[in-house]
Amino acid sequence: MTGPSISEFRKRREAQNERVHGKGHLGIERFFALDARAYEAGALDARTKELLGLSCSLVLRCDDCVTYHILRCVEEGADDDQMLDAMNVALVVGGSIVIPHLRRAVQTLDEIRAAA
Repeated sequence: MTGPSISEFRKRREAQNERVHGKGHLGIERFFALDARAYEAGALDARTKELLGLSCSLVLRCDDCVTYHILRCVEEGADDDQMLDAMNVALVVGGSIVIPHLRRAVQTLDEIRAAA
């Protein structure tokens, strides 16, 4: 992972979320709740939804989101082949501009697996 370690990423994200939630803005709180609920099991299981989130985050080129969804995919039991398939879909949809984010995603996954 280019940048902070996985543990630093988690700490920073948690602290930033606390600051945002501490503002108590109704619209922001509603959006965060909608986001959290979107990844709950429904017609699709949570792992599949996280794989979708990973793929979409790569296409949108958001490294923080990619890292978050890789962590969640691992927590939901996705294996490396499943994540690589999701990354491949992102590459096909997003094109070559996704490649730098794909590289960082693979590096992040390697770091997470090595730390486990």
